[in-house]
Amino acid sequence: QVQLVESGGGLVQAGGSLRLSCAASGRFFSAYTMGWFRQAPGKEREIVAGIARTGGGTYYSDSVKGRFTISGDGAKNTVYLQMNSLKPEDTAVYYCAARNFGWVGVRPNEYNYWGQGTQVTVSS
Repeated sequence: QVQLVESGGGLVQAGGSLRLSCAASGRFFSAYTMGWFRQAPGKEREIVAGIARTGGGTYYSDSVKGRFTISGDGAKNTVYLQMNSLKPEDTAVYYCAARNFGWVGVRPNEYNYWGQGTQVTVSS
């Protein structure tokens, strides 16, 4: 059973930064493609960024491109999401997810495992 635990959320002013972490259980990291999703109240869950198992290629949604960076640390079985230049519209619950395919999927139903989520609130 794969377990994902997010941390690092919080309250930050617009223009600030946060780094989210997703710790994965077991000998896991290299076997899965990882994604970060977010869900704001009343909205659908959407992909923010992903990092592929095969080749380590990355994907970013247009709304965060140039501001967010996804990275991984295989030794720690941890995936990070560095978020800079935060905007109030980035406010959401952020989820880490994993899928057993070699490339990034952009839909939530393409992922098999999910963390519990961490709240990010950006004040104006």
